[in-house]
Amino acid sequence: MPRSLWLLIIGMMINVTGASFLWPLNTIYIHEHLGKSLTVAGFVLMLNAAASVIGNLVGGILFDKIGGFKSILLGIVITLMSVITLMFFHQWPVYMYLLILIGFGSGIVFPATYALAGTVWPEGGRKSFNAIYVAQNVGVAAGASLGGIVASVSFNYIFIANAALYAVFFLIAFFGYRNIDGAQGSQTSILDQKGVVKNRTKFTALIILCIGYLLCWVGYVQWPSTISSHTQNLNIPLHQYSLLWTINGALIVCGQPLISLFVKRFAKTIKKQMVIGFVIFIGSFIVASYAEQFSGFLVAMVILTIGEMLVWPAVPTIANDLAPKGRQGFYQGFVNSTATGGRMIGPILGGFVVDYYNMNLLFYIIIGLLTIGIFTTILYDKKLNVAVKGDQTPSEVGV
Repeated sequence: MPRSLWLLIIGMMINVTGASFLWPLNTIYIHEHLGKSLTVAGFVLMLNAAASVIGNLVGGILFDKIGGFKSILLGIVITLMSVITLMFFHQWPVYMYLLILIGFGSGIVFPATYALAGTVWPEGGRKSFNAIYVAQNVGVAAGASLGGIVASVSFNYIFIANAALYAVFFLIAFFGYRNIDGAQGSQTSILDQKGVVKNRTKFTALIILCIGYLLCWVGYVQWPSTISSHTQNLNIPLHQYSLLWTINGALIVCGQPLISLFVKRFAKTIKKQMVIGFVIFIGSFIVASYAEQFSGFLVAMVILTIGEMLVWPAVPTIANDLAPKGRQGFYQGFVNSTATGGRMIGPILGGFVVDYYNMNLLFYIIIGLLTIGIFTTILYDKKLNVAVKGDQTPSEVGV
């Protein structure tokens, strides 16, 4: 991998480590420390995710207009200023307002980073996006494991650690990303893409694919929202819940060789990889629905992790291959907005169902949504005649 991609990987790891001190614990903090209901907590997380959706779209467009360095730096500055403020003001409703700003700033960073990863190593195919994905999960493992320990002492230290790591990320981006734009693919004007504009088949395929992606995120986000509160109601200690995310990140990092072997033998196309991942996701929620002790949630998390290792890196890879030249940022922004849309809908849906009905109904709903996602994944490329590259041959597409 090129040096510039390694810099992006390191920056993403630091970025997500900082975020992971806070995001798995947001619902617990809002519900138990600020005294708000799960529905209110879900609504706050929905606002955070809505701001991130806007940030994703802005970040993708900015990448195409001004390049990755300036786009990423803008997102970091907005986020850094917000988390520094959060160190001193984290009561209601200021906490909610700052989470919205954090969502917008971090939303700008992600699509610009993914788009930059695709342009600095285009011959890498899915490897570039998988590397960024692994870096994210190293950050999740480190941040979540430390976050649970720190939060058990004081939530104030969570805010301090979050701000410190974002400051480190700012320094890495400011000094390390400055010259990466030189490797970026050349931009094209709308006049250069008349054929692409008239033929919307690729973008339609992306929209269909992202419907399933959104539904999958609606289910996944229950883990740091309703399921986290559910584990507290079952008297599972906070540090054990945080340990689940540590295991999640560790499995993603250490399990890459096994997943690569599995993909080569049983999922030779990205479509097959995603469908298998959706089925595994369903299995994890079935196990979680019966779990009453830590061991049950541990098994469910291991299964969930295998599913996400198959699904999460696949979608940005497909988006990069579908994107016309000079539009990589917009396509990655759309993908990230879809994921964030799932993170926006998930907490408010889950909080409402649990507050007014029960956890079992929520599990049934999530399994139903994931089943729909399987069908959208199967159908997304039916009208496509262009191969999705990502380490596969044209004859493999659509199998």
